[in-house]
Amino acid sequence: MRVYRNIFLIILMMITVTAAAVNYGDQYTRLFDVKYTDLTKDAKKQVDCLAENIYHEAGSESEQGKVAVAMVTLNRVQDPRYPKDICSVVKQKVNYTCQFSWFCSAPKLNRNSETFNDSMQVALHVYANYENLKDITKGALYYHADYVNPNWKLQKTTVIGRHIFYKEGGKNNDAKTKSTTQGRPI
Repeated sequence: MRVYRNIFLIILMMITVTAAAVNYGDQYTRLFDVKYTDLTKDAKKQVDCLAENIYHEAGSESEQGKVAVAMVTLNRVQDPRYPKDICSVVKQKVNYTCQFSWFCSAPKLNRNSETFNDSMQVALHVYANYENLKDITKGALYYHADYVNPNWKLQKTTVIGRHIFYKEGGKNNDAKTKSTTQGRPI
């Protein structure tokens, strides 16, 4: 009887470990680890623009803050009201006003800094895995620093670091589901 009980416990433990491994694998195996050198010329250009936006908008933020800025940028790429590539979204002006204020002021970029290297790593990761990442901004297309108050009539989705994130009201206003997925060359 004891032998059967021990065998049963071993089988039960194997089932539990297998189930945990399958669940862990489902969550993480779909993520790609991409190196910059593996990218096409156009993909490098898009990742450079994304890294520069992250650097200027969230360089002093945590990794989560950097990811949030990257997600908003790519959420805009997916939204039909915005340009269809990252560089165009980052450089977009509406009525002579830059959508990302740093772009109009042209601040210095230190590509050799740790801040830029961190921004580049986040840019590569989000660029390669956007479709498989949980959107920590909850579909946000807009954000601002917590020390300004633009009086937007938008739905606040979350606060991450020093940024407050927003989307337009309505139950299906999630940028990741608005339009069909647009493949980006890797």
